[in-house]
Amino acid sequence: MATILITGGNGLIGRQLSRMLLDRGYDVSIVSRTPKPVYGCKVYTWNIEKHIIDDEAIDTADFIIHLAGENIGSKRWTKKRKEEIIDSRTLTAQLLFEKVKERKRDIRAYISASAAGYYGMVTSGKIFHESDSPSSDFTGVTCREWEEAGKMYQNAGIRTVFIRTGVVLAKESEALSKMVLQVRMGFGSATGSGKQYFSWIHIDDLCRMYISAIENDTIRGAYNATAPEYITNNGFMRKLSLLLRKPFWFPNIPAFAMKILFGEMSGLLLRGSRISSEKIRSTGFEFLYPDVESALKNILK
Repeated sequence: MATILITGGNGLIGRQLSRMLLDRGYDVSIVSRTPKPVYGCKVYTWNIEKHIIDDEAIDTADFIIHLAGENIGSKRWTKKRKEEIIDSRTLTAQLLFEKVKERKRDIRAYISASAAGYYGMVTSGKIFHESDSPSSDFTGVTCREWEEAGKMYQNAGIRTVFIRTGVVLAKESEALSKMVLQVRMGFGSATGSGKQYFSWIHIDDLCRMYISAIENDTIRGAYNATAPEYITNNGFMRKLSLLLRKPFWFPNIPAFAMKILFGEMSGLLLRGSRISSEKIRSTGFEFLYPDVESALKNILK
C-alpha cells in the first residue's frame, strides 16, 4: 500500500485520519516539530525556521496531507498572531514543496487542509460554492494564501486538492466540548442573534473525504467539507440541549460581549453563511452523518 505523509499528525484530525488510514492498510508517516510516538506510524521531525525536514519523510511519501497550522481560534488576533497563523500554513507548504523537488520525489497527490473561512465571516442569504471568490477579511485572506501556497504543486503537475473545512465535531473537539459544558451547566443559549449559520462536519466524514481524495484521482481542486444540512447557531444549540436533556432558556449571549472578549476573532462565532457540499457529493461521496442529530448522537453516546 502507499505511504501517506501527514503534517500536523498529532492534532485532532491527524490522529483520527492516521487511525482510519492504518485500518485500510496504508503506511502512515507523521512529521512534527515536537514528535511524539503515534501508534503504527513512523514519526519524523522538521524545523521550519531552520528549513529542515528529515529526508526519509519525503523519500518514502507517496501522498502528502498537509494539516499543519496554528489554531486560528486559540488567541486574540494581534498583528503578530495573524502573521503566525498565515506563516504556519504557507511556509510549511513551501518547505515541503522545496524538499519534494530537491529529493526528486514523484508524489501522487498533495492534499491540503483549508477552511470554510475562505468565504469570510459573513451572514448572508447566499449559499457559497467552491467557484466563489475568497473574502477580503482575515479568514478569507488566510485561506487564499494557504491555497496559493499549495498551487506550487499544481503548477508542477502534481494532483492537488484543498479541503475547505467547517467546524469539526468530535468527542475530543475543544469547540464542541465548550458548548457541551455550557449546556450541561444549564446555560444553553445561542450566540449573538443566533441566526448565523453553523457550518460543521463530523470528524469521520472529514477523514473519509481525505481518504476519497487519496483514492479517487478525479478529485482535484477545492472541495467544501461541510455537512449537507444547513443549521443556524440557534438551531444547533437547541438540538444539543434537547439531546443532553437540558433546558434551552438562557438569553442569547450578546454580540457586544463576544466582541469585548475576542475582538475581531468574535466574527468566527457571530457570523456564518450556508456552504454547499454539492461538489464532493457529485463525486459519489456519501456522508455518514448528514445532519446534526445523527452526528451528535454518535459523539455523545
